[in-house]
Amino acid sequence: MIRRPGFVRLIAFVVGSSSLGAEIAAARLLAPYFGASTIIWANTIATVLVALSVGYALGGRLADRRPGVDGLCTVVMAAGLLLAAVPFAADPFLGLALRALGALSVGGFAGSLVAVLALVAVPVTLLGAVAPYANRLALAHVAEAGTVTGSLYAISTAGSLVGTFAAALLLIPVIGTHRTFLVFAFALTAVAAPGLRGRRYALAPAAVAALLAMPPPAPGTDVAGARVIYSAETQYQYARVLQFATGERWLELNEGVAIHSLYRPWSYLTGGYWDDFLVLPLLSGRGVPGRIAILGDAAGTVARAYGHYFPGTRVDAVELDGALSTIGRRFFGLRGPRLHLSTADARPWLAASSARYGAIFLDAYRQPYIPFYLVTREFFALARDHLRKGGTLIVNVGHVPGSDSLEKVVSATLRAVFAHVARDRVSASNSLVVASESPLAVGALSEAASSATLPGDLRPLARQVAGDISPALRGGAVYTDDRAPVEWLTDLSLLGYAAGRR
Repeated sequence: MIRRPGFVRLIAFVVGSSSLGAEIAAARLLAPYFGASTIIWANTIATVLVALSVGYALGGRLADRRPGVDGLCTVVMAAGLLLAAVPFAADPFLGLALRALGALSVGGFAGSLVAVLALVAVPVTLLGAVAPYANRLALAHVAEAGTVTGSLYAISTAGSLVGTFAAALLLIPVIGTHRTFLVFAFALTAVAAPGLRGRRYALAPAAVAALLAMPPPAPGTDVAGARVIYSAETQYQYARVLQFATGERWLELNEGVAIHSLYRPWSYLTGGYWDDFLVLPLLSGRGVPGRIAILGDAAGTVARAYGHYFPGTRVDAVELDGALSTIGRRFFGLRGPRLHLSTADARPWLAASSARYGAIFLDAYRQPYIPFYLVTREFFALARDHLRKGGTLIVNVGHVPGSDSLEKVVSATLRAVFAHVARDRVSASNSLVVASESPLAVGALSEAASSATLPGDLRPLARQVAGDISPALRGGAVYTDDRAPVEWLTDLSLLGYAAGRR
């Protein structure tokens, strides 16, 4: 039996790196379609652990039957080639997920998730087989079992650490998710080729390297009458800009079902929920706020409108994904005389701020999954502490059409913090929930609609919104930082809708 301890250790390092790198890439591959919730991470981690467990058992048997470096390299080569196929084979299933999400078909949505996880599981199973195989080859004497095994585990774990940080901090941000899979696949095939007899095996890493030149397919639906004028995979998500013949532009993220920003070159109004943010603060009876914060600015639809209609108002626009702000400046006219852009997570940013606002807008809930820490009593209390007297917190709550469970939870949690909570129902799938420590007076909004101090474009809007204001929904649970099962809430809403419970 030929033993090459140094070569076996190198394989252990590369396999450890690729195993964890593939896990990070798999979660990222799924995120645009299924979200990045704890449920998705739990499914991904569980799939990897089960696959590794099966691989450990399989590898032990293979090592006993074919105890040679060539056998080990055959396993690694097969794992590398299968890993290279994952992003391409997954595309049909992810397309099914997109169609299922648009049609609200839970069966198709869950089925596509299972299918993609199964695709990832196969190469990971082979990677798991490497550990006992490598241990068998590196072990020369039984007396060295502890030392050799411990050394290989340490090397593999070091590789896992490198793979984790390389995928998360370097590869995915720089070259994208699809090519991250290919980089790890290339590393596996390249390290395996020298241990296999025949020059033809050298073609495998060359073929994988050639795949790196192929542009990855982009998620998103086809929209009639629109063309894609920009697309990119940012550090957090996939983003694209659609433009229509009229010049109107949409910002779509990830699954492409929702519009996250809208731009009309001939108008600062959109006809959508963004417009209502312009007049809802007037419910306080204190006029136009002198300073506002927008948490979840995307490409700046609301910030742009405030800069036009209320140039004296300071706008602190916060967006987690700085690439969206760049897209806003380039394609959505994002600018204003007193606009201040920040790239940060909304809650830490607000916690670090000492500013106080006449209004805070929260527009960071993106279906199907939303950040739980922005739906809790503690977060709403933080926002309340940053409001001036009479200030308003306005939360955009998008939800499955006809399902009000999420809005009830948001309303109940706001009511646990604020004395007054009201509802502006925009559509069957969207509401703006307004909260304040001071009374919310519809009459004040109606008076503003007749006032010459309000821009003419906004007066009909103010009258319309005044007629849409109603008491906040009741019946939801109060969420806290300790318990906020928002993923289950949105999943159950989707399930109920698909089952016909409107």
